[in-house]
Amino acid sequence: MKPETRVLGIDDAPFDKFQDKEVLVIGCFYRSNKLLEGVMSTKATVDGDDATEKIIQMINNSKFKTQIHAIFLDGIAVGGLNIIDIAELNNKIGIPVIIVIRRDPRIDKIIDVLTNLKMPQKIKYLKNASKVYKYNNIYFQKAGITEEKAKEFLKISIKASDIPEAVRIAHIIGAGIVKGESSGRA
Repeated sequence: MKPETRVLGIDDAPFDKFQDKEVLVIGCFYRSNKLLEGVMSTKATVDGDDATEKIIQMINNSKFKTQIHAIFLDGIAVGGLNIIDIAELNNKIGIPVIIVIRRDPRIDKIIDVLTNLKMPQKIKYLKNASKVYKYNNIYFQKAGITEEKAKEFLKISIKASDIPEAVRIAHIIGAGIVKGESSGRA
């Protein structure tokens, strides 16, 4: 894999789950782990069902789409429980998708929460995602890519932390826009 391979990292900005109806979603277009080349954004409904479609539209409308070799998501949801169907995202965009997870995801617990909240339609998105894999200090799931190839993308995309640089910077930008400045762990 070329060290100049371009990836897109996506993360949601901070939000107030009791007051905000929408959450800002940031995409950072990166040359592996070396250079931020572009930023895109969209909004999704807090705890809604539109994250997959909003991200598809954001990418399809981007001038960077033809250059993206992999998409990294910081977790499987944005805006709380607005769960992303990574199989559909991969099918509609035609680009491999890798979910980056900082801690063991305990998917069974998430399914219990969704069942208790009477949100069974969201459970299928969790089940559509692949099994959970481990890479160094993080976990990941994938769509449209082999485990080995996903690990190669992770290897060339990580620099200053355990997560891909594109995701880390999307997190920092989102916090800076919403809170006025970024803080904490990215």
